[in-house]
Amino acid sequence: MKNDLPRNDPSYRARLTRTFPLVDTLLAVLLAVGPATLAFGDETPQRIVSVDGALTEIVYALDGADRLAGVDTSSLYPPDTEDLPKVGYKRALSAEGLLSLTPDLVLVTDDAGPPEVLEQIRLAGVQTRMIPDAPTVEGLHAKIDAVADLLGATEAAAEVNEGIDQALAEVAAAMGDHADRPRVLFLLHKGSGNDMAAGRNTAADTVIRLAGGENVLHDAIDGYKPLSTEAALAAAPEVILLTERNFDSLGGLDALLADPALANTPAGRDQRVVVMDGPLLLAFGPRLGDAVAELARGLGTLPPVAVDTAEADLDGTAGRTGSAD
Repeated sequence: MKNDLPRNDPSYRARLTRTFPLVDTLLAVLLAVGPATLAFGDETPQRIVSVDGALTEIVYALDGADRLAGVDTSSLYPPDTEDLPKVGYKRALSAEGLLSLTPDLVLVTDDAGPPEVLEQIRLAGVQTRMIPDAPTVEGLHAKIDAVADLLGATEAAAEVNEGIDQALAEVAAAMGDHADRPRVLFLLHKGSGNDMAAGRNTAADTVIRLAGGENVLHDAIDGYKPLSTEAALAAAPEVILLTERNFDSLGGLDALLADPALANTPAGRDQRVVVMDGPLLLAFGPRLGDAVAELARGLGTLPPVAVDTAEADLDGTAGRTGSAD
């Protein structure tokens, strides 16, 4: 929805509430609750809605779980998130459902939306904070620090960041120097004629690099983009990486390699496929060290018993790794 009016213009609010009739009622409810609900000022927020899986993991890691009023459907870890109210998928939020939880803080990343829904939330006076989400180790530290600043948990953030760095250092030391870096193709989505692959500036690209692999599309594309038959063949991956959910929905290895574009790659001919839990691989949160160790084992860049990082905190969520049979 295009907006040509200033946000404080009465007709701007009228336009929003005509489009979403329940918003006016919810605004009245929020205003009746009192100023503490609308802005926390110097107070730390007590009713947080987290609209991103990694942000939710960070809140838990910072011992802020008791302040979570709700999460989005990408928030799958830790398992306790199943008991929290859901506000929908982060790219398809509902203002009515979110405001009904009377949050005093909504945490989002730049892929949350739609924009008009975020605008309604701000119009209601609810603090909405965009948290930086760069898929780098430095970016992860900044993301954790940003959440910690809002929660008043800077000391806890320092410990979490130190733990991530230590886990990554242990994996790197165990891997040693690898002159041969496996060439990896990560498929974000495969099937239904809509194949999406990862290029640079993605969580998958960084995890692959940290695990001792080389993303075959790093130089070719930016972000997640459709993958053509020609591009898959030209990339010549030695390993195909998928999420467990996508691999299972396809029907397994035979179904995956029924696509000639993949079957005729080195990875397809060797049937070298690595399958990982999606939230672990892609969330890019406090479990980054676990994700890197798990993928490194699947790629063969890390001996199976070299580092115990991946077993330390997964609670069975890592899924299957190694060549799929």
